Amino acid sequence: MKGAWRVTHPVMSRRGALRLGGLAVPALALPAVLTGCGTAAGAPSGGELRVAQTEDPSTLDPHKQGDMITMNVLINIFDTLTARDTRGRLAPRLALSWQVRSPTAWRFKLRRGVRFHNGERCDAAAVKFSIERILDPATRSPIVELRYVKSVSVVDEHTVDIHTTQHDPILPDKLSLFGGVIVPPGYIAEVGDAAFARKPVGTGPFRFVSWLRDRELRMRRHPGHFHGTPNVRELVFRPLPNPASSLAALQSGEVDLVTGLTPDAARQLSGYAGVELENHPGTRAAYLNLDTESGPLRDRRVRQALNHAVDVPLLIDAVLDGKAREVPAMVPHGTFGFDASVKPYRRSVRTARRLLAEAGHPDGFTTTLTASNTDAQVAEAISGLLDRAGIRARVELLDPGTYASRLTSDNRRALGPLYLAASSVWTLDGSSMLQSNVRSDRRQSRWTSDRADDLIDAEELSVSPEKRAKAFSELQQLMLDEAPFVSLYQQDIILARTTRAHWTPIINGALAMESAEVSR
Repeated sequence: MKGAWRVTHPVMSRRGALRLGGLAVPALALPAVLTGCGTAAGAPSGGELRVAQTEDPSTLDPHKQGDMITMNVLINIFDTLTARDTRGRLAPRLALSWQVRSPTAWRFKLRRGVRFHNGERCDAAAVKFSIERILDPATRSPIVELRYVKSVSVVDEHTVDIHTTQHDPILPDKLSLFGGVIVPPGYIAEVGDAAFARKPVGTGPFRFVSWLRDRELRMRRHPGHFHGTPNVRELVFRPLPNPASSLAALQSGEVDLVTGLTPDAARQLSGYAGVELENHPGTRAAYLNLDTESGPLRDRRVRQALNHAVDVPLLIDAVLDGKAREVPAMVPHGTFGFDASVKPYRRSVRTARRLLAEAGHPDGFTTTLTASNTDAQVAEAISGLLDRAGIRARVELLDPGTYASRLTSDNRRALGPLYLAASSVWTLDGSSMLQSNVRSDRRQSRWTSDRADDLIDAEELSVSPEKRAKAFSELQQLMLDEAPFVSLYQQDIILARTTRAHWTPIINGALAMESAEVSR
């Protein structure tokens, strides 16, 4: 596949840790995310495909989760209204077509004859139930993409209108993963939410079989799927938290495919017989969120100093093994809204120190950089880079659960003055990257700018793609000028596999395995 490479030989030497500001800068640990696309017809297939992720899913109820680890599993059991094809383009799934009926209504024509795994019909009533279940406060869904949706009306058995409070130009894109999962209303009414989460029923290419927490989640192919019967007979997901366990599992034949690898983890798996490494372009973008409303970071010059100090090209070259691409201003390459004319900061410790002195901090200052402990290495690397400019950022690491709860809490300062975060941008639209971070009334925004609010409204609500693109361009330039973030990079998708497994990811990020193939 174009844009991908394979490594089947040993790495000549492992790059030593980079020393910056007296601190070691080891490899990054941001998890990658994947989406499946097919291999050539006629490749060997059958048997059992065993896929490893770093963690177990958080739940098997698709409406009560908002993380890619969980979605990677559930996208195989459930279908969405729309999907992404092998080129990353929006394509039909349960919905065959869609059109704007009015500024506040989208009409979706549904595929006929689809049934859930228990035989229940998947029709317009199921679509209405599913979307309104996400919107129901009682569900306590963390899914935010449907913020403009207010209701769904059934036009006929195979047609629904989705009504919004304002025009949402990318609603079909938002229905390609989290917000578009369709669940069986009859089954849920019969067994209840808790039992549904224990034994999920969808329309997807695989049926749920069993789940042994911290061991394996097993599903079996669904012969009646509208896209045809999957190539592999059984699909198994296993949690493997570190490279050592992944390598042992690959070598012993316990797993066929390891996903979510960092460059450092990939180096540890390289050069072993029967193990092939691949990396592919991805959209997961990392950044630092800055508290612009308190402390030294209220001063734009201080925020600009951080941007000059964090040498992103150096991180990519020396820490990420070159397996990433710099993101100039939050909107990643390959997504709608990216403006190639917007250039990143010139990295300069001298400029950073000058700006700090002008802002009244000639000797720098001390602050805290918060991160999930899964991202400990990248946080330490950034701390080392900041230290060169006199910004002494003590790294505070939190377990992933605590980090996530603080990130989504009502307290915008729960993660301290600056924190490391990342977004998968799975809609392939820049609004997914910015939606929670920029507009001043959103939960993770720590920047008040009337101009930014207006531009967010323009890119989120405009009917015209040209107007949306213009708003994105102006917003990226404004973010460079005001520096409410330190934009970092988008990391490649990296996976390891045995020679018996064949599968290729696409750019936006879910482990849809229906097209995977495995030798017997």
